[in-house]
Amino acid sequence: MGSEGHTAPTTTIHVTGFKKFHGVSENPTETIVNNLTEYMNKKGLPKGLVIGSCSILETAGQGALVPLYQRLQSAIIAKDSESSNSNKIIWLHFGVNSGATRFAIESQAVNEANFRCPDEMGWKPQTVPIVPSDGGISRTRETSLPVAEITKALAERGYDVMVSDDAGRFVCNYVYYHSLRFAEQNGIKSLFVHVPLFMTINEETQMQFAASLLEVIASIP
Repeated sequence: MGSEGHTAPTTTIHVTGFKKFHGVSENPTETIVNNLTEYMNKKGLPKGLVIGSCSILETAGQGALVPLYQRLQSAIIAKDSESSNSNKIIWLHFGVNSGATRFAIESQAVNEANFRCPDEMGWKPQTVPIVPSDGGISRTRETSLPVAEITKALAERGYDVMVSDDAGRFVCNYVYYHSLRFAEQNGIKSLFVHVPLFMTINEETQMQFAASLLEVIASIP
């Protein structure tokens, strides 16, 4: 009754992973992101969840900014072409922490690039602001998603997961900072999640985790 013309609200999640980089010859996030759509379709997508783009980023900072912004912008263009305002857009970035033993939901990024080794394009910034116009290197940007609530829901599903407020100072933090800044400017949301290597937590468990994470995010009112 009376529902004609009203589409149910949807959450569109755009997902990114990274290619290999110094010291990590196989990046688990590349596998996770490349297989996620098929995995979710087999599992059955929850009502209201749409997987937007799934893309693999170069593990690079400044040199990879143009494709990063083209990707971020493409989600906004798609959003503007849809009539409903009830559609939420979320960027979900996966990165690997090769020393980690559990999943980490990152609550914030810091305006500091301090690369311990050169990125895949040979750039190695030392203690410089990511966005100089934002101020100094102590400036932080926080996600507007409820990190503690997401982490708790995933822990209740049996995953070894924690909240983190330190995404490092390498490419993961660099991308997250730009994404959070873009999200704030465009009325969307962004989240970064660190995963361990597959030899620490196997691929099937990590695929299940990624699927559960999408479901939890989509269920947030």
